Amino acid sequence: MRKFARCFNYFALLFFIGLISSSYPQSLKDAYISENQYKIDVIKYDLFIDVNSELKRINARIEITGLIIDSSLVTLDLNFNNALTIKELIFNNSNPDYTHKKTNLSINIIEPLPDTFKLNIKYEGKPKSFGPYGFVFGEVNKQSLVYTLNQPEYASAWFPCNDIPSDKAMLEIRIRNTKDNISVSNGKLIQIDEDETHKTYRWKTFYPISTYLIALYSAPYENFTDKWIYNSDTLSIEYYVMPEHLENARKDFALHNDMLIYFSDTFGEYPFIREKYGVAEFLWNFGAMEHQSITGIGYTFVSGNNFFRDIYAHELAHQWWGNAVGLKSWDDIWLSEGFATYSEALYNEYKFGRDALRSFMLSKFDENFTGTLYSPENLFSSLVYDKGAWVLHMLRNEVGDSIFLKIIRRFFEEFKYSSASIEDFKNICEIVSGKDLYKFFDQWIITGDDQIKLEYEFDITEQDRNYILSIITKQIQTSYKEYHFPIEFMVIYEDESEVIVKTYINSRMQKTEFKSIKKPKDIIPDPFNWLLANFSK
Repeated sequence: MRKFARCFNYFALLFFIGLISSSYPQSLKDAYISENQYKIDVIKYDLFIDVNSELKRINARIEITGLIIDSSLVTLDLNFNNALTIKELIFNNSNPDYTHKKTNLSINIIEPLPDTFKLNIKYEGKPKSFGPYGFVFGEVNKQSLVYTLNQPEYASAWFPCNDIPSDKAMLEIRIRNTKDNISVSNGKLIQIDEDETHKTYRWKTFYPISTYLIALYSAPYENFTDKWIYNSDTLSIEYYVMPEHLENARKDFALHNDMLIYFSDTFGEYPFIREKYGVAEFLWNFGAMEHQSITGIGYTFVSGNNFFRDIYAHELAHQWWGNAVGLKSWDDIWLSEGFATYSEALYNEYKFGRDALRSFMLSKFDENFTGTLYSPENLFSSLVYDKGAWVLHMLRNEVGDSIFLKIIRRFFEEFKYSSASIEDFKNICEIVSGKDLYKFFDQWIITGDDQIKLEYEFDITEQDRNYILSIITKQIQTSYKEYHFPIEFMVIYEDESEVIVKTYINSRMQKTEFKSIKKPKDIIPDPFNWLLANFSK
C-alpha cells in the first residue's frame, strides 16, 4: 500500500511517514487479534451498507459464513469497532450472549460445537475514521466522497470481520447511496438497483480476498473504461474519477494497459482476470492503496502529465504481490511492499533500459536503513519499501536474471489466491536456483539489520611479464558481522581501457588476486550498483 510520491521533498516525506507510524493501531502490538481468531476460517462476507453522507452514518447488515477448525473453540472472536451499535446478532439461528468492547466482538458458542457457522449482524452508527484510515466521509470541491482504507487493521471500523491477512474469503457487497453517486468495490459489478432517490450497487468477488483489501468508494464519479486482451482473455479496466479530473485521468491512466502487459509477461497473467482492474480517486492526498481489483489513487496524483507513473506501477504490481499472493502475517510485509517497489524498478528497466534501473535503485539507496525486513517495527517505512527492493535486486544478482525470473513466476503460481511467508519464498528460491540461500536470507531479511560497509585497497606487483592485482577488502559495519556476497570490480588500466572482474566475498577480511598483461591504475567496486553497500578507499 501506501506508496508516497517520491517527488515530494525529503522533509515532507519524513513527516508523512511519521504520521503513518504514529497512527498505527496499538492492536499490532497488543490484543487486537485473539488466539480464537486462528480457530476459524471465514468463507464469505455478504455485506449491505446504506450510506448517509449528510449525517455521516451507516445502516448495515452482514452475513459471515465460516468454518470452525479447532474443536477447543468456546467463543467466536471477531474484530468490530464498538463505535457502531449492534441491533441484532444471530448465530446459526440462535441468539447467543456476546460482548462488544473496543474493537473486539466475542460470541459465546452454544453447544454442540458446529463445523460451520452463519453469523448475521445488523448494526448502525457513525463509523470511526483514524486520520485518512477507517471509514471516511469527505469531500472534494464541495462534492461528497466516501471511502474506506483498512490497512493494516482498520476493516473493523466499518464491518465485523476476522481481520487477519491470511484469512481470505469471498465477498459480496451492496452499497446504497443517493442516485448522484457511483458506488464502487472489489470484484465485478453484478447489478444496480434503483428507486426514486437511491441506487444500490452490488459487487461480487470470484477470488478470495483479505479483509484489509476490501474497499468501498462512493462519490459523484465520472466513469470510463478500457479493455485489455491477453492470451484470449479480456479484462475490463474501469476508472472512477471526480468530474473535474476526467480529461487528465484519461491521459494518465492510459499507462495501465502497457503495465498490465509487462507484469503479466513477467510474473504471470493478471490474477483477477474474471473481475476487473480498476482505479478510483479517493481523499488520501499523499498515497495510494492497492485494494484488490480496485486501487485507490489519491486525487492529487492525477496530473495529465504522467508524473505518477511509478505510483501506478507500484499499486498495479500489488495485484500480484500482496493481493493474489497474500501475507501469512504482517511480519511478512516485505513480500508485498518490497516486491511492489522492485516491480517499479523492473518496469523502468523495461521501458527505459538498464541505466534507468540503476537510476531507480540509486534513488532508493539509504546509508542508514535500520531494523530487519522480517517483522519490521514500522510496516510502512522506507526500510520495507526501499531496502526491500534492494534485497530483491541483490537476489537477482546472486542467482542471475533468468533464474530470478523463474523464481518470481514459480512463487506467483504456487501461492496465488493463498498466503505466503518469507520462509515460503526462501524455499522457492532454493528449489529453483539449486542454491543454499540461508546466509542470504539471514543477512538481508531475518537477522541482518545493517548493510555492507566495505573498505578496500589494492596493490600491483609484476610477475613473469604480467601484473598481479591484489584487492584487499575489509567489512567494517558494526551490527551484522559478516556479509557474504558476489561483487564486481571495474579495473581501469593505464591505457584507459577497462575490464570487469568478479569475486565472492565470504569473510570479514579478504584478499583476492587477478592476473593481467596490462598494468592497472585504479579500481571501482560494484560499478553497476548491484549491492546495498557503502565503499571507502
